[in-house]
Amino acid sequence: MNAITALYELAKVPGIQVHQNILIVDDEPHFRQAYSQLLAGDQRSISEASTGQEAITQLKKGNIDLVILDLRLPDISGLEIMEWMTAHRIETSVIVFSADKSINSAIHALRHRAFEFLRKDCDPNDMIMAANRALANRLRDQELAVVSAQLRHSERLHRFLVEQSPDLIFTLDRDGRFTFINGRASTLLGYVQQELLGQSYRVVVDPRDHEHVQYAFNERRVGERATSNLEVRFKPKLTTPRAGSVTVMTAILSSQGVYAAGPGGSPDTFLGTSGVARDISERKKAEQTITFQAFHDLLTKLPNRILFVDRLEMAMAQAMRRKEKLAVMFLDIDRFKLVNDTYGHQVGDQLLRKFAARVRSCLRTGDTLARQGGDEFTALLPSINNMEDAVVVAEKILTELRKPFLLGETQFLATTSIGIALYPDNSLTAEDLIRCADMAMYQVKAHGKNGALAFQPDMHTAHLDRLSLENDLRNAVEAGDQFELHFQPQINAATGTVVGVEALIRWHHPSAGMIGPDVFIPIAEETGMIINISDWVLREACAQLAHLKQQGFGDLRLGVNLSAREFDRIDLLDRIRIPLDEFSISPESLEIEITESLLMKDAENIVARVKHLRSTGVHISIDDFGTRYSSLSYLRRFSVSRIKIDQSFVRDLRTSNDSFAIIQAIVGIANNFNLSVTVEGVETEQQVTILKQLGCNEMQGYYFSRPLPSGRLMEFLQAPLH
Repeated sequence: MNAITALYELAKVPGIQVHQNILIVDDEPHFRQAYSQLLAGDQRSISEASTGQEAITQLKKGNIDLVILDLRLPDISGLEIMEWMTAHRIETSVIVFSADKSINSAIHALRHRAFEFLRKDCDPNDMIMAANRALANRLRDQELAVVSAQLRHSERLHRFLVEQSPDLIFTLDRDGRFTFINGRASTLLGYVQQELLGQSYRVVVDPRDHEHVQYAFNERRVGERATSNLEVRFKPKLTTPRAGSVTVMTAILSSQGVYAAGPGGSPDTFLGTSGVARDISERKKAEQTITFQAFHDLLTKLPNRILFVDRLEMAMAQAMRRKEKLAVMFLDIDRFKLVNDTYGHQVGDQLLRKFAARVRSCLRTGDTLARQGGDEFTALLPSINNMEDAVVVAEKILTELRKPFLLGETQFLATTSIGIALYPDNSLTAEDLIRCADMAMYQVKAHGKNGALAFQPDMHTAHLDRLSLENDLRNAVEAGDQFELHFQPQINAATGTVVGVEALIRWHHPSAGMIGPDVFIPIAEETGMIINISDWVLREACAQLAHLKQQGFGDLRLGVNLSAREFDRIDLLDRIRIPLDEFSISPESLEIEITESLLMKDAENIVARVKHLRSTGVHISIDDFGTRYSSLSYLRRFSVSRIKIDQSFVRDLRTSNDSFAIIQAIVGIANNFNLSVTVEGVETEQQVTILKQLGCNEMQGYYFSRPLPSGRLMEFLQAPLH
């Protein structure tokens, strides 16, 4: 026999409404219709309202057991309806369902005492179960209310209801000692009822709440002045299983004084206090979780940008009052994308957590470290004397980060670039101070990374110049008429013939003149504009090669540089094939030049994409070979056909120096792997002579020709080679 059935058997209490009424409030008819059908039943009546005013009108009539409430309504919001219900003491249960997925919506709904919060895209079964729970709870509350009014008629019924209640129900004498407590003391607090009888309420109330609980009890409040919804922390018994995981039970306490009736029936002698405490620990835990997620980064558990700015503004206000200084650091992990691309995001997440912990260990207790997003962090250093103090902390961080991180079985060095800004010297607002630190960090990145730099006013000008250049580049990409291709011939020095050309983009800026790729290509890669630029380069280069073939230079090889970002796109092969087909260019005439950094990407889709490209006949060469990290295994794995020796090894070439030995080794590797070799940056006859001795016959550089526009390239090809 369940509790409700037993309740009816114990006493047929008049006034209990078994039939239940549900009000669905939503301005969308299809939602009202769908949930009306979903929640319909033999003992239920469903009514609907499309506006807040309609809902309030029906609530005023009473007899509503459950409200299914949308937060967004055309006239007044769902939260305003709940506030109206609270003000008018309407105890109807409310289930909030909303399309709004923000955390704040859930927080506000729970704080307005919503029974549950569901999103509109939830499983229909979730709504059914939530409604059943709410109606069961509503029915229980109705039953308790009715029976409480009939206590004089059935002591047995009273005892039954009290013991079956999910809440703590108790009475205290005038000295605050328990004279009665129901069986929930065992499940909620771990006490047998007899253990608490005669004991002070202080035994189970957390010491932090003794004062205001004593105030509530000793005020001897009755009627409208009775204590209601007072949040109190209770101490579970140490031996209870609950105490192993929960050290405090949070409850909502309601109580009132109990008096003996005097002459005429008016309250006379104070006997003690009766009260009810409802466990809200899970609700508090949910609220705390939601609040934490709103203001913290879930991966590192650090404050997020929102909380950081809030703390920074408070610290700046305090510094202004005390006439102190504070510093903000902006930290960016160097080469973090390489970790993600090489080892995967799971390892990248490990690095972020370990990086955060290591940086935090370098800061004081009162400092704040926050994650801005991605691989960017900020630190707040209040109460410092000058910039030199902040630099000392930055150097401490840099020193700590020189120790390798162990990620699984792999050791990784994660350096960082740090920008520092000072309040009030550099800015008087939080956002500007962060921006100043960011600009200083960017300068560190631009000058080699792995360092710290204090903000200087001229950095702002440099930052604005970069933003202006970025905007001009975006306009140039959209216009499509400011770019030009130059072609640098590649010479077989043994035969004196031109065997290929490398396409190199130039930008004719409307006011600044010619801008080289070393200036604008990094901006294009960072902003994603490199995709459109590469498309233009591929098409224009194929068009020029088609023209050269028409002029009788059909054997030339065309080299085109592609950014590593290109290989992240699934449509790479299609984007290369389109211009080849348009201009009837054989794939074997095209050589895609990639950097060694791409070889470090261990993602299988990248490997497959490069191999597929090679299988079409397109050649693959490694540009600037020898300057980075590639291992010999990658040469086979990526089906490389050519390596291009970087000009840094040619610049100081002598028969006895290290460059000579390095080039000799690279040529040996190429021969073993059956790879072709092209040497870049050849500028003197002496270099040509030495390179021929080393077996390097294919070269490019200023000794033969600078990069030429298409018209001058034709003249070069038609003239005899000197």
